[in-house]
Amino acid sequence: MPAGNKTTLHTMLGNYPNTEPLKSGKIHSDLVDFDFVEVKIANNLFKSVVRGAKYDVAELAIVTYLQAKTYGKPYVLLPAVLVSRGQHHTIAYNGDRGMLAPSDLAGKRIGVRAYTVTTGAWVRGILANDYGVDVNKVEWITFEDPHVAEYWDPAGVKRAPHGKELVQMLLDGELDAAVVGDKLPDPRLRHLIPDPDIAAQKWAERHHGVPINHMVVVREDLSRSRPDVVKDVFRQLHESKVAAGLPDGAALDPYRFGVEACRPILEVILDFCRQQQLLSRQISVDELFDDTTRSLTLGSS
Repeated sequence: MPAGNKTTLHTMLGNYPNTEPLKSGKIHSDLVDFDFVEVKIANNLFKSVVRGAKYDVAELAIVTYLQAKTYGKPYVLLPAVLVSRGQHHTIAYNGDRGMLAPSDLAGKRIGVRAYTVTTGAWVRGILANDYGVDVNKVEWITFEDPHVAEYWDPAGVKRAPHGKELVQMLLDGELDAAVVGDKLPDPRLRHLIPDPDIAAQKWAERHHGVPINHMVVVREDLSRSRPDVVKDVFRQLHESKVAAGLPDGAALDPYRFGVEACRPILEVILDFCRQQQLLSRQISVDELFDDTTRSLTLGSS
């Protein structure tokens, strides 16, 4: 590219406090212009990332990326967390139908949007490793295909009847529990895990980090050919987070930057994915990055 020209990157990022300064143009660059696709809910476009390689830079759920990596999709991970949270509060049951505890789940039917959804993987891993639940003795009911087309759900995972909706099935007693997401969508629902916020805080302290939901990926060919551009994207993402007024660098910072900062939680989710038959082969944290993205640290140039 001729000196002085800027690279325009076709980009898909959701609308969050930590992306608003970047998407609104408050963060400046001499190297990069972003062509942002309009998106209301980022996960609606994850299939277009891993099936069509549609973007130069994209937000992606971490389990979707791990699966994409094992199937050779042409993206490399940036060590930049966009979305993370405690996960204990995301699984619920209908309190009107009686009490339910993690110890009661054997033989029960649990709904989740897709078996591969990152929140579901975190919840299953937490239930298995911290509450002694044999997740293979649970009947998992799904409503959508995996984002990565090559992946097939394990044999014990079943699809809900056509036209059924997760929350209504839970209210009607067709599901015993369900991964409903960040907020309880009906006043009759109760958290399956007692005191979920306290449990999530203790989990984060024990594992040295907050569970990661979404990170950022870039095209492998871009990372190889223009490491300067990739480094500048990383810089801008971090500056956008800081400009949003979010705490930066705390021990349990939800929006971590840098491989070593992300490593403890990436190791946990890789372990959970192995336990749950989510990956076609074993991979390590270091395989998720290339020479360019592995070297990215705050203040790097």
